[in-house]
Amino acid sequence: MNPETEFPLRRVIDEEGQLVGDRSDVSDDQLKQFYTWLVTLRTLDQKAWNMQRQGRIGTYAPWSGQEAAQIGVAAALRSDDWICPSYRDWPALIYAGVPMYYVLLHSMGHPAAGYMPEDMSVLPVQIVVGGQILHATGLAWASKLQGQDRIAVALFGDGASSQGDFHEALNLASVMKVPAIFVVQNNQWAISVPVYRQMNTPTIAQRALAYNIEGIRVDGNDVIAVYQTFRDLQKRVREGSGPALVETVTYRLGAHTTADDPTRYRTPEDDARQSHGDPITRLRHYLETEHIMENSDFERIDHEAQVTVDDAVKKAEAYPLEPAATTIFDHVYGTLTPPLKRQRDQFSQRLIEGGDSSRG
Repeated sequence: MNPETEFPLRRVIDEEGQLVGDRSDVSDDQLKQFYTWLVTLRTLDQKAWNMQRQGRIGTYAPWSGQEAAQIGVAAALRSDDWICPSYRDWPALIYAGVPMYYVLLHSMGHPAAGYMPEDMSVLPVQIVVGGQILHATGLAWASKLQGQDRIAVALFGDGASSQGDFHEALNLASVMKVPAIFVVQNNQWAISVPVYRQMNTPTIAQRALAYNIEGIRVDGNDVIAVYQTFRDLQKRVREGSGPALVETVTYRLGAHTTADDPTRYRTPEDDARQSHGDPITRLRHYLETEHIMENSDFERIDHEAQVTVDDAVKKAEAYPLEPAATTIFDHVYGTLTPPLKRQRDQFSQRLIEGGDSSRG
């Protein structure tokens, strides 16, 4: 078997922005919306990076280069479908409706960033690598047991696919035939470990064979291809075809986090080669070539993105502090359990002993 033949890379526009597939079922207006989202989220990412360097937020995990791999997924889902993200998957959450300033609150260490809006089917971002993959299996299983037609989507990186949680989640999902889609964003690097050092397979999608589920590989920098793939796949999964594994092939343009220095393990030549075909650049080239948008449109979008991001920054920096540190116990369960109540009381006593009774 040739995995690269069995799991061909799906693509609609190539690195140069040339049409190489069929986009007849994706309108010009949709492309304009996709481009606007790509630019807005890139602007937010760059702003957050600068804010961390200025000491205005704490450690931050940038997503530049991976916007299309997330927007294309989120755009194909229903509002009641579950999204189970990692710490780098804020673009999908923001597209789904989570306030943009939440990502800044998260890096400020504000507990409010962990309280997802009650009317949304999204989980807080997972810091433990791969943990959300298990959660997606559980949510999808619950949906099936309750006779719902909701699906659950887990977003994670290639590094997480080397975790035991990945294999356990896919195995159970396959056995129970749950409506889940596992999206591995292969950005080529697990912090400083290249993907070829993690596994001896040319694709991650082929791992689906071990669990007898559908496996797909798509160009994660091509927002059209990602959207089309997930729009069609979610219908099959929702109708009972079982879980699926999708590898979106992309590239992490920047550091793993603001605490990382990628120049210690990546060369400028590597970055230049891999970043060719950036999702924003290729879509812009296509929009220009097809005369769907012109310079004035791009300039307007750039300006509006900056205004939107500046507004998010103002909201984050003006967001009130929690009235008490003990509120961290209030959002674990619907009703506080006896063990947690004891922990909260002990924590309150420690705060008082430490001279910070106002925060208890």
